[in-house]
Amino acid sequence: MKEPLMRAVLLFALLAVITGIAYPLAVTLIAGVAFPFQAHGSLVAGDDSRIIGSVLLGQNFTAPFYFQGRPSATPVTAYNASHSGGSNLGPTNPVLLQQVTGRVQALREAGVAGPIPADLVMASGSGLDPHISLDAALVQVPAVAEARALPEEEVRALVMAEAVDSPFVGTYVNVLSLNRALDRKGEEHGGR
Repeated sequence: MKEPLMRAVLLFALLAVITGIAYPLAVTLIAGVAFPFQAHGSLVAGDDSRIIGSVLLGQNFTAPFYFQGRPSATPVTAYNASHSGGSNLGPTNPVLLQQVTGRVQALREAGVAGPIPADLVMASGSGLDPHISLDAALVQVPAVAEARALPEEEVRALVMAEAVDSPFVGTYVNVLSLNRALDRKGEEHGGR
């Protein structure tokens, strides 16, 4: 009776070491060497080499000279990665309707005209979405161009240059990448 029990304990210990220590360590090391950018969080550094964000996480851009991303419903602060999740408010919930109305009003005050795409007023399921649809970016072009004193054609061209086509979700734009490209364009023009 002792021998089968001892074998089971040894087998359990061996498998625990393999699956709990050796395998995760090997995968982490291989990923760090083969895909260093992705393995370390897809972090984006600014011109001064300081980390300014990640291409995988949205940020709260509220200044009128930046494109705004998808709203975040994370608790405590917007785009809080430690509390990822949606609001779970249904379409007839008055709180959701109030939030959407407030977001539409804020966009209108920022100078966004025309039909507003849903992804500019509805939070994603994770609350961390770093992308907006191409339509959501294009509708913001006139307001951002005016705030930066740039020609609309240049800003629209920048949006199209940053757009990514996906067979699964359509055409989308990473807001951090777009705003960084916009900052670089502003520097070329001698300001914002």
